[in-house]
Amino acid sequence: MEIWINPACSKCRSAISLLDAEGASYTVRRYLDDVPSEDEIREVLGRLGLEPWDITRTQEAEAKELSLADWPRDEAARGRWIAALAGHPKLIQRPIITAEDGTAVVGRTDEAVRDALGR
Repeated sequence: MEIWINPACSKCRSAISLLDAEGASYTVRRYLDDVPSEDEIREVLGRLGLEPWDITRTQEAEAKELSLADWPRDEAARGRWIAALAGHPKLIQRPIITAEDGTAVVGRTDEAVRDALGR
């Protein structure tokens, strides 16, 4: 199990606390320092069953600078969104937990983190 975190994020710290309380074995990836490649983002999206715009923090200043709200959300624009996430990792929703069964969850709630633990 791997968890992508920003240590400054309270949701990330809560997820780590819950994983620790449950005795989970996991690896921490500080994705702002160890930025995921476009291929890694594609893989995680596949595991999540989501599209890149589904895991984009559209309220971030960088999203507004890029005018992401105006970008199309379709297959033709998918690569552009993935490139934006790789180029601006602050835009990636967090925390993302990759589960042992090959799936992943966005662990913003205790329920989602427990879901990942149960996989």
